[in-house]
Amino acid sequence: MKLDPFYLIVDSADWIERLVPLGVKLVQLRMKDAEEIVLRQHIRRARQCCADHGCQLIVNDHWQIGIDEACDSVHLGQEDLATADLAAIRSAGLKLGLSTHDDAELETALAAKPDYIALGPVYPTILKKMPWAPQGLERLTVWKEKIGPLPLVAIGGLRPDRLPGVFGAGADSAAVVTDITLHADPEGRTREWLAATEHWR
Repeated sequence: MKLDPFYLIVDSADWIERLVPLGVKLVQLRMKDAEEIVLRQHIRRARQCCADHGCQLIVNDHWQIGIDEACDSVHLGQEDLATADLAAIRSAGLKLGLSTHDDAELETALAAKPDYIALGPVYPTILKKMPWAPQGLERLTVWKEKIGPLPLVAIGGLRPDRLPGVFGAGADSAAVVTDITLHADPEGRTREWLAATEHWR
């Protein structure tokens, strides 16, 4: 699975319709607590927008709805992985990304034969409270050695100025949430990210 070096994560189709037309080629729709009918509406809008602009859409957590809505890819955390029907995901032809935070989770993830692995938080993050300390760049290098040819996504506290270190440590893609969605100028910041990741594209 080939991943763009700039991996945008947002919580609505509104964001996708706003930012993907700027040139984003990889986006995850992460809506944790939405009602199913609302989630389906956002997925349909996001899928259409991504199709119109040649962007890869990844749906977070909701793998069954991802199958129902003919999506291409899903991303699961460890709790969701424990209850997901991997055979159904595979038979539907969906690509699978998995989150990891420690060695045990990496072992569990690799056993599921994913299409990419995410490691985080690389730096301190304000997105959500986590029991894990920042992993640091050294852990990225260790993870890349362990997963070999699988794409490695770095997430947590990333900014454009940190990208050379992240990619130099072995990451294939850098995921970002709040550095864009909480920025005073999300469109301008998105363009900064696109420019900053061009070297690795």
